[in-house]
Amino acid sequence: MPVIGMILAVILFVAGIAGTILPALPGAPLIVLGMFIYGLTVDFNNLPLTFFLGQCLTVALIFFVDYFAGAWGVSRYGGSKAAVWGSIIGGVLGLIFMGPFGLIFGPFIGAVAGELYLKNSLEKAIKVGVGTIVGFLGGFLLKLAIEIVMIVWFFIAVF
Repeated sequence: MPVIGMILAVILFVAGIAGTILPALPGAPLIVLGMFIYGLTVDFNNLPLTFFLGQCLTVALIFFVDYFAGAWGVSRYGGSKAAVWGSIIGGVLGLIFMGPFGLIFGPFIGAVAGELYLKNSLEKAIKVGVGTIVGFLGGFLLKLAIEIVMIVWFFIAVF
């Protein structure tokens, strides 16, 4: 039974990492689900409640990074509150209308639109839009690194 649990856990770990790349899958929750399923198969030996509390706090950190990375990029590149809101709205609408590509281009378009709404120059608006992409990519890399740490932590706890 533990072997089946480990296989299922690893499959969910891979799906979780894929979820970081493909936004249709909930990346970090899938990773924790894999850990929980493995825990069920071994009566949670080596995986105490504190382990799962730490993993859940790590998932919360990932959601925080995911939510604020684009906004950080906008403000870092001199964007206004209108550009921040534009990037958030653009991210949601981009995902709805453009699928996964909308997570990159939607916030860019939204931030540019927010700056242009305030009558800022096209040059500044594009610079702020690039900030959303920098924030998104930085957030993506940070989320990926955190998820890898989660998985390594699991294997250290188990073995």
